[in-house]
Amino acid sequence: MPYVDGFVAVVPKKNLAAYTAMSKKCGKLWKEHGALQYRECVGDDLAAPVGVPFPKRVGAKPSETVVFAWIVYKSRAQRDRINAKVMNDPRIAKMMTGRPPFDCTRMSMGGFKTIVDM
Repeated sequence: MPYVDGFVAVVPKKNLAAYTAMSKKCGKLWKEHGALQYRECVGDDLAAPVGVPFPKRVGAKPSETVVFAWIVYKSRAQRDRINAKVMNDPRIAKMMTGRPPFDCTRMSMGGFKTIVDM
């Protein structure tokens, strides 16, 4: 079963274009190093009829939006190898200089075992 890294981030709407450009570069790196899929999705219909809506859960302001993202790997072992390669890639270090287009301290992430894959 595939292994997935999942992310939720809060992005100021005015920074969405810069965030998207950064995400495309990141996706290219992860795919180049072996990730099976790289997806970043911006909130569109966030008025959840059940549960806690994403904006409320993450404390997003009206001027912010929520990004939901995931990277798919063959296994956790492959994920660990790929992430090590990405973190040692000089291109990622270059992207980490300066001020990012989102607040990294408000990002949530984690690795997930797949339990259903249809």
